[in-house]
Amino acid sequence: MKIRYLIVCLSALLLQCAEEPPEQASPQLVLPPPLSAAEFPPDIDMGSLARLPTVQQQDLDAIGQDAFDTYVSPGTGYETGLRGPIGMWMHSPILAKALFPVRERTRYGSQKDQRLTELTIISTAREINNQYEYTAHEGAARTAGLEEEIIDFVKYRRDFDDAPAIPTFGITERTLIQFTREVVSEERVSSATFAQALELFGREGVMDLVGLIGYYNLVAITLKAFDVHHPPGRELLLPIAVK
Repeated sequence: MKIRYLIVCLSALLLQCAEEPPEQASPQLVLPPPLSAAEFPPDIDMGSLARLPTVQQQDLDAIGQDAFDTYVSPGTGYETGLRGPIGMWMHSPILAKALFPVRERTRYGSQKDQRLTELTIISTAREINNQYEYTAHEGAARTAGLEEEIIDFVKYRRDFDDAPAIPTFGITERTLIQFTREVVSEERVSSATFAQALELFGREGVMDLVGLIGYYNLVAITLKAFDVHHPPGRELLLPIAVK
């Protein structure tokens, strides 16, 4: 009986091993090719490069024109006209105007310098896998002084075991990336990560960090809902997973 029992157990073990799927190789991240105009979805308006046309100032009422002028003004980055997600927001002018001070506060008005702000933005775009947002901000991050080694670390979502050995990749940069990864992709931010962020940035700074990540999640949702595109032929900078 003992021998028969052992044979049955061994057979069951072998069967279980045979049924287990092989380990899947980690997907490789590669840069996608630019899109030509012919490759755009058929519901894209080629004027706005999105699913809705560009709002024209002359078609707006007084409230709408006031919201339009809030963005299309010197120093906002939209001096030449609406585009991208804000072009879609203007279909609801009151909402668009309400979001302007949020944009100004989270992107330009907190105590973080632009280098750290843009690091948070590209980390957010990477974590939510938003091509438009990442492509729009990699250059801004570089202009703000973010080092190529850190950009690549975020871009290819590398583990901290493979962190670049450069003096400027310190506890502040690591915490911003880790906090962003956890707040977007995990069920909760860990106590350790939150405590580290609180020590570095204080209560107001942590709230501003959450606001910045949240604002660019709203931007990404807008881009996704209205399928906003960069112009045909624009180099796409966020790597995508391929097997």
